[in-house]
Amino acid sequence: MLRPTANAVKAKENYLIEVTFDNGEVKTFDVKPYIKGSWYGQLKDVSYFSAVSTDGYTVVWPDGQDLCPDELYALSV
Repeated sequence: MLRPTANAVKAKENYLIEVTFDNGEVKTFDVKPYIKGSWYGQLKDVSYFSAVSTDGYTVVWPDGQDLCPDELYALSV
């Protein structure tokens, strides 16, 4: 069985993202635990965090930060 892929994403308050998957599910993912170090630390900037988009597979940010699609789906509520 193939895992659902991200079709759309919206940045929410408190470093949450709302993800719409290709199976119709809409789930919320908490990005806070990932925001550390110099690479993912860029996400602390709320305007940068809000620039999240999808690549047809998972969610991505302008400089290339992304989330593992398996984690994105499995850990979303």
